[in-house]
Order: sequence, then C-alpha cells, then structure tokens
Amino acid sequence: MRVLVTGASGLLGGGVARALASRGDRVTVLQRRPSGLSRRPGPAERGLVEEVLADVSDPIAVRRAAEGQDAVVHLAAKVNVTGRWTDYERINVGGTQAVIDACRAAGVPRLVYVSSPSVAHAGRSLAGEGAGPADPGRARGAYARSKALAERRALAADDDDLAVLAVRPHLVWGPGDQQLVARIVERARAGRLPVIGSGAALVDSTYVDNAVDALVAAVDRCGEAHGDALVVTNGEPRPIGELLGDLCAAAGAPRPQRHVPAALALVGGAAVQSAWALADRARPGRIWGDPPMTRFVVEQMSTAHWFDQRHTRQLLHWTPAISLDEGLERLRRWYLSIAGG
Repeated sequence: MRVLVTGASGLLGGGVARALASRGDRVTVLQRRPSGLSRRPGPAERGLVEEVLADVSDPIAVRRAAEGQDAVVHLAAKVNVTGRWTDYERINVGGTQAVIDACRAAGVPRLVYVSSPSVAHAGRSLAGEGAGPADPGRARGAYARSKALAERRALAADDDDLAVLAVRPHLVWGPGDQQLVARIVERARAGRLPVIGSGAALVDSTYVDNAVDALVAAVDRCGEAHGDALVVTNGEPRPIGELLGDLCAAAGAPRPQRHVPAALALVGGAAVQSAWALADRARPGRIWGDPPMTRFVVEQMSTAHWFDQRHTRQLLHWTPAISLDEGLERLRRWYLSIAGG
C-alpha cells in the first residue's frame, strides 16, 4: 500500500510510519520538523519512507502529499493544555479539513483520523462506556474542543468514495514519550507531582506498541469498517495514583506521596490557567511553558475514565499484545539504558 502519515515526528505517528514501512508499505510522512524516518536504519527501511516538511493546515502541500496514496493516517495536531484557540482551530480543525479535501481531490479511498477520548469527556467519570459522540460544546478545554470539531468533520466526510474511521487512543505512553511520561517524571523529580483526591479513580492507558498496532489495523480494516469512532486502550484500568507511581518508579523517580483535595485542585487549576492566559495576552509570542496545573488536568486525574473495548477489538480484529506490566518493564529498561549513556 501507499500510505500518508501526518504528524510522524511524534511518538505515535513515528511508530505508525515505521510499522507500515517495516511490512513493506510505501510511506510518506508529513510534518513541520524532520522525523528522521527516511534516514533511520533498520526494519523501517524495508519500505520506502518519503518525508514532506509542511504544515498540515497548508492545503496545497497536503494535496500534493496525498496524490497517489491508498490511505491517509492523520495524527498531526496541536496537543497541549494551554494556548490560543486560534492555533488549535487552525491546526486541528483547519488541518483536518485540509486532509479531507486532499483525500477528495486525490481520490484517496481511506482516511483514519486519530482523535482523543477527551472529545466526549465532559468532566464526569467514564466507567466502562463506549466511545460516545464527540461533543465540542461540552468538551473541556481548547484541545478537546478542537479535536471534537475535527472528528465531527472527519466522520461527516465518510461516504462511498471515502471511508473514514476515527480512532481515539487513550493516554499513550512508552519509551521515548515526551508528551506524558517525561512531564510526569520531571514533576515527580522536582517534587511537584501531587495525587489529586484519593488517587483511587480507575484510569486506563495504552502502551505505545498497542496503539500503533491498532492504527495499522484501522488502515487495513477501513472500508469494511467505516463511519465509526473507536476508543483504543490496553483494557487494564488501574487507580490513577497507582498508575502515576508505577510510571515514576519505572523511570527511577520518586512515587508521588502528597494528596491534594480535588475541589481545592479544581479552584487552583482554574486560577493558574487564567493567570497563564492573561500573561500570554500581555506578552504575546513569549514561551511561557506549561502551567503547573489546569482544570482539565485536575478533571483527568480525579475522575475515572476507562472504556468498554469489545466493539473496538471486534471491528479492528485487534487485541493488545503488550500488557501494562510488560510495558512498564520495557519503560524501566529504556530509562536504565539512557542513564547508562
């Protein structure tokens, strides 16, 4: 197959591109900064990886990259808990529309849109539920709202000419992860990682290799299966306090010990988020970094979110190959390897 992968400089996007290339597919990757995939030795080189450096919201560049493709996996997105709405709208919503339009113009028959469970999370616990419809009106924060709008556009494009699947990997982590694990570990080492509430809320997550396998399965199944949204997880929910502690321990960082009441953390998170927004408006263009806490993060750490995986596994013909404990052991070995130089 010929497959275009957007956002391949990230952990998950790079993994998907390598997995497709390793089985012999001809892969094109599109993102703003070099992914290194076209120069990386090893199994990925068995397939052809061509790199296009462009912004996913550039319709001309995306259209050119989509020419001749059999499928597109769209991962490129602005992922953060703060930032201006206009940036989320341009990249996440506008970029998705550019991908849809490019698929139409180039006659690409399959589109796998990589979404997030946050598009259907309104701040309450989600315990053993299915994917649920994306709801931009109730989604929490600019990232979740923009992804919800984008998912709606993607699924609305599903028809006889373009089969669309929306896949929502939940809390993807693994060796080399800079988005989730690195931030948790950094805060734990600095003594700034509290457990919100009791830490007993059940939360599922996804080891990166399992998320990659699920997206490759989605590429293969898209067509027979289409017009649907699927949440992907390991299917092993654990108390959030235990999961945070296990990730820290795997990295050689101290387990969080301090507990902050959820109600207090919500008030503090909202205040900090407002202060960050005011600072950004006062000094536009300055990089302020991530705030220590936001309301969205508090809700994610204090409410249950785990999902019924039966529909996903049946539709994709997929099951996770790496257990949570095995993933943690792989993460531990990776941190040991980088510590040893």
